[in-house]
Amino acid sequence: MKKLFSLITIGFALSMGSAHAASHAGAPMKAGDAGCEAQAAEKKLAGAAKTSFLKKCVADAGPASCDAQAAEKKLSGAAKTSFVKKCTADAGPSACDTQAAEKKLAGAAKTSFVKKCETDMAAKK
Repeated sequence: MKKLFSLITIGFALSMGSAHAASHAGAPMKAGDAGCEAQAAEKKLAGAAKTSFLKKCVADAGPASCDAQAAEKKLSGAAKTSFVKKCTADAGPSACDTQAAEKKLAGAAKTSFVKKCETDMAAKK
């Protein structure tokens, strides 16, 4: 019974997610959300483990999916930059923030680490 309820809930969440994305193109719903949900379902994650996995998965997919959304909308220049910046911020903590949390950094050490990490990631693109 629990398994059936979980499958129904996941199906409902996925169907509502796509409907929400279609009706609110600029909303924080990311293209990677459905893929992350599917991965969590494959791994049979639940509760806090699922939440943590989804948060990290969406954050990791965030910038790439934001660029893809900007390309879909045919944005360029300042409009693209603004859209990607807002989209990335809406995605939640970045991979760099996650790494800083894993290393239990705080204050100036965290700020410095995140800034350097994001600069390094931008240089790799």
